[in-house]
Amino acid sequence: MPALIGLAPLMRKAFAEEDMKPIAAGLLERAKNNPDDAHAYMDLATVLLLLGHRDTALSTQMLALQTQALYQIPSNTTAKLKLLVLMTNGDLMANTPVEFLVENSDIDLELWYVGAGIPAIHELPEHDVLLVAIGEADDKRDLLIDLQEILKNWHRPVLNLPIRIAELGRDRACHLLQPAAQLEMPTAARVSRQQMQALADGHIVLSDLITDTDFPIIARPLGSHAGQGLRKVMSVDAVADYLQAVPVEEFYIARFVDYRSADGLFRKYRIMLIDGQPFISHMGISTHWMIHYLNAGMTESAEKRVEEAHFMQNFETGFAQRHAQAFAEIHQRTGLDYVGIDCGETSDGKLLIFEVDSDMIVHAMDPIEMFPYKQEPMQKLFAAFRQLLIATAATNGSASTPSA
Repeated sequence: MPALIGLAPLMRKAFAEEDMKPIAAGLLERAKNNPDDAHAYMDLATVLLLLGHRDTALSTQMLALQTQALYQIPSNTTAKLKLLVLMTNGDLMANTPVEFLVENSDIDLELWYVGAGIPAIHELPEHDVLLVAIGEADDKRDLLIDLQEILKNWHRPVLNLPIRIAELGRDRACHLLQPAAQLEMPTAARVSRQQMQALADGHIVLSDLITDTDFPIIARPLGSHAGQGLRKVMSVDAVADYLQAVPVEEFYIARFVDYRSADGLFRKYRIMLIDGQPFISHMGISTHWMIHYLNAGMTESAEKRVEEAHFMQNFETGFAQRHAQAFAEIHQRTGLDYVGIDCGETSDGKLLIFEVDSDMIVHAMDPIEMFPYKQEPMQKLFAAFRQLLIATAATNGSASTPSA
């Protein structure tokens, strides 16, 4: 069976706007010729996700996982360490994208998939460290809680305990982090469509759903990412329009915070905490409050890139120092070895938290000719992750490989 191509090389091709359809066709032909070629199905599922065919991709992925639940991505040099990555079925946001963190390094990856419909593995490979890569999601909470019991006496060091990941849901994370005086994270309430309709109809008021909050609010579908279904709802009169535009059954709502800077622009940062230390991934600058790096116009604006370059180059002595106490609180309160933060700054200088997750994507795929300043900070981030693995492995003694 040909080796697994893997997420990082395939996404790199898609990011470079290569035509992915011939790759998909070749993988499909391989799978037709050999129905037991789990690597072909898994890579095909990744390509289909990158092409936007989510439902077909997930069914293809499950075909791969029902054939084989363990996949190897060896380092391209003499391996320093073997990392067992505990993953689950799902789209590109379902798991920590570890492949980008160790790409071209001396870390061997063993990707172990678990979840409903995935056969158990009777014997796991030897490994130095186990990383729980399964991201927080409503339909994965029971799995994470079950895994906590399995891993509590694991024979190797474990990074990112599953019970800690399970607490990163928006309605839980806000209560976890709000006691920290150095940061702001508005309360997020989980509400049903029926409750939102009652609000629109005037049968209840906003304070019945979320205390100490007034319009405008932000609303998003439960489990959504990348701004899908995310809207600012200016008044109770606009709730009905939002419900008509977003036909789902559950939502998160929270107070909208106007975090624009003095120049009228909004700035959003992605920061990874690795063993409690902050590392910058990117900075998005936009005239709109809902910022995603790909829609912030960073490729179109040399002025924005100059600002991002300056910010990244001075991150450690500037932003990281300014919010050092907030980062320390987030590390202590989440209890996670590796976690991402999407954030801004309030007008009074607090760290404004939009989201805390262990499965945020960080990468070094941006064109070097346009973003030369990103290489050094991203390599620092990757080196810190590698050092976390090595230091964690050094705390462990020998033991036998368990069954699973």
